[in-house]
Amino acid sequence: MNKLNAHKVAVITGASSGIGRALSFQLAPNYKVQYLCGRNIEALEQLKEELQSIGVEARLIFLDLAQNSSIEKAAQTINETTEKVDLLVNNAGLSQRSFAFETSTEVEKQLFQINYFGPVLLSKLILQKLRISGASKILVTSSIVGKFGFPLRSTYSAAKHALHGFFESLAFEEKKHGVGVYLMIVGRVKTNISKNALTKNGGKYDKMDKGQGLGMSAEDCAKKMIRAMNRKNIENLIGGKEIIMVYFKKYLPFLFNKLAEKEVNHV
Repeated sequence: MNKLNAHKVAVITGASSGIGRALSFQLAPNYKVQYLCGRNIEALEQLKEELQSIGVEARLIFLDLAQNSSIEKAAQTINETTEKVDLLVNNAGLSQRSFAFETSTEVEKQLFQINYFGPVLLSKLILQKLRISGASKILVTSSIVGKFGFPLRSTYSAAKHALHGFFESLAFEEKKHGVGVYLMIVGRVKTNISKNALTKNGGKYDKMDKGQGLGMSAEDCAKKMIRAMNRKNIENLIGGKEIIMVYFKKYLPFLFNKLAEKEVNHV
């Protein structure tokens, strides 16, 4: 077995910052080979240096989930340079801050491409490498708005709902092949996700949501995600007190509705 395949192999999308970056360090003790995927090569180079200093073989791959050609090229590189993949982390994503009625069709298409079609395509393209491992995992970073609709996030929420449907189905199908699939339904984490969110015409929102700014750190989130993955439940809620909204939606819908409507009034 060559050097690459002497250790467990992880593929991480959105690795240059936030949760993806934090996960790369949390995974380092057990995944000594990591494919770091993203668009910010400079940030990935910095991460590579830090990981190499703690004994990780880091390989950089430019990946733009908005372009199928980029996804196909990245998958080809992975498939040609490793015999197996032990973990795929579908972490990259893009949020939204705009009312449904004013959001352009192009923005909606972009949100679905990055949050749904992109990770689905990548997963399918390297699925055979995951099957070869015999005991591999797919970890999917999602959002609590994949469990309910919420103001200013209509298409983002819809894409996350679709993501849940696909990967829950995949979990049942791939169990016999030794591939575990785990959805991480994340609440408020202090990252740049709201700053990078798309507005109605595709511009950046460029503001930190108040709730986001008070959220848990990316490092704490990554630790909780790893623990949840090891428990092997398909759905895992990760977050603080905001997670209670999932239970309000299920058991106290009238209260959930009042809180969601209140959010609209604050816009």
